[in-house]
Amino acid sequence: MTTDATSSAPPAGLRESKKQETRQLISDVATGLFLAQGFERTTIAEIAAAARVAKKTVTNYFPRKEDLALDHQDAFIATLSDTVTSRRTGESALSALHHAFNEAAANADPVAGFSGPDFARMIADSPTLSARLRDLHDLREAALADALADATGALRGDITPRTAAALLGAVHRTLFQRIQELTLIGQDNARISVTVTAEADSAFGLLAPSLADYAAA
Repeated sequence: MTTDATSSAPPAGLRESKKQETRQLISDVATGLFLAQGFERTTIAEIAAAARVAKKTVTNYFPRKEDLALDHQDAFIATLSDTVTSRRTGESALSALHHAFNEAAANADPVAGFSGPDFARMIADSPTLSARLRDLHDLREAALADALADATGALRGDITPRTAAALLGAVHRTLFQRIQELTLIGQDNARISVTVTAEADSAFGLLAPSLADYAAA
């Protein structure tokens, strides 16, 4: 038997859907304010008022203000490690990551850095967001190091996968920055994609002598 309170409660799936809708609403409103008046000048209180929610609701969904602007950070951190984990049989980590980057560039994937000029400018103009982005690159590299250790049977923390991750992470970090630079000078995504795909061939090629066969599946 269910009580009236229980029977009137929304189903779990509906509650989760409403939570996702609220989260997306807050994120969209915050992004609009950040783009209009700058990240540093926008307050949580302004975001809450514009989204018509309590300030506490905003911080429950986004504990840090930076999370509102960089709301795909979990996907960003996992991108390289997931690529290594899902590589094809016989494919090295270097090859898998190179191919994945080319695909991301062809699709103008925001996680690879294709954020658009307004968003790129917002990050460039914000010391807070620029610092957080550096942290996310570091976290992505650490996740990659763990994936490489697991792929090669090394202990997590071993110097070899950490060094390989640092080299591979540096290439991705440099290409991400390159995409942002080209975006800020006004190039469109199609042109940027062509440029960075060619540059990725050079950048990843520099690592081939040492990592061409490393962590082959």
